[in-house]
Amino acid sequence: MTEPKRVAILGSTGSIGTQTLEVIRQHPEDFIVEVLTAQNNAELLIAQALEFNPNAVVIGNESLYAEVRDRLQPHDIKVYAGLKAIAQVAEMETIDVVLTALVGYSGLIPTVNAIKAGKQIALANKETLVVAGEIITALAKENRVNIYPVDSEHSAIFQCLIGEFHNPIEKIILTASGGPFRGKDRKFLETVTREQALKHPNWDMGAKITIDSASLMNKGLEVIEAKWLFGLKTEQIDVVVHPQSIIHSMVQFEDGSIKAQLGLPDMRIPIQFALSFPDRLKSDFERFDFMNYPQLTFEQPDLKTFKNLQLAYDALAKGGTAPCVLNAANEIAVAAFLNKEVGFLEMSDLIGETLVKAEFIAHPNLDDYVETDKRAREITKELITNKV
Repeated sequence: MTEPKRVAILGSTGSIGTQTLEVIRQHPEDFIVEVLTAQNNAELLIAQALEFNPNAVVIGNESLYAEVRDRLQPHDIKVYAGLKAIAQVAEMETIDVVLTALVGYSGLIPTVNAIKAGKQIALANKETLVVAGEIITALAKENRVNIYPVDSEHSAIFQCLIGEFHNPIEKIILTASGGPFRGKDRKFLETVTREQALKHPNWDMGAKITIDSASLMNKGLEVIEAKWLFGLKTEQIDVVVHPQSIIHSMVQFEDGSIKAQLGLPDMRIPIQFALSFPDRLKSDFERFDFMNYPQLTFEQPDLKTFKNLQLAYDALAKGGTAPCVLNAANEIAVAAFLNKEVGFLEMSDLIGETLVKAEFIAHPNLDDYVETDKRAREITKELITNKV
């Protein structure tokens, strides 16, 4: 890399955001932090800003604005507040790449704005493509913007495709750890607790994505994301459970060859690759040793017990606003489970019922997606209220 890249991190205080700053901390000559944003964690945002000295920070929760402003004003760091400010700051002229690590639907509009402004995207917010993949990919093409995947599975596919872009894909194989409840039946899942679901066996992630992993919804969202990132048909995307999380995903080509990307489960590797592409920067991350993993095993996902993955495949096949409804219902259902308002298995029931009740639009525009998201959330909340 010649000139350092100026990076905006949307969601800098979350799991992906803090690991991104670990990568930048190791490569100060390659990256400059231009913008940091957070929703509620003002204390950590302030600490990050004091260390990395960005041009600007945004705190989403406007009630925390004065605290952040007063602490950072003496350091000549611009401070803004509110969700609109997060979306607007992604357009700043000085930014080269926007890493979107916002949770859920909240990443959609900032990503749209960044693409329209011609910023390269490092995408950790899969929900953006789940909700509006057709619009996002068309916008990226129109504005000549590359979308570099940060999810370990999609990064793996991307890495397997380097040097292969002229060769048609027969199918891709996304790997899933199976989460903390792999092999469990529905009777067991009826009584699992929030605390049990938050104990992922391999990955260190935020609460929402950890619950999604336990329910296999995370893999369902990744299936939808993969369609848009790599221009695939639904039937070209397979999922296999791989409990060791060493093979991050695979690509099968038309000659029968399969390429796989392997490594220890460490999100800093795909984060660094998304930021540094086409270069690979040296790191001191722990190395994989085959002798520590003498067996790599694989299983079929249990779609009858973990219904969310099938719901995602069905929404993808239906198209239109169905994936948007799926995502909105899931966000509300997960929040309710984390608040101990519904049980683990009830999340799938809520999502399925919302998909039935929500209006379907076959060819939506961006406003349709925004309205669909709003209405689907209302429907799921009504269902929860009626259950309680």
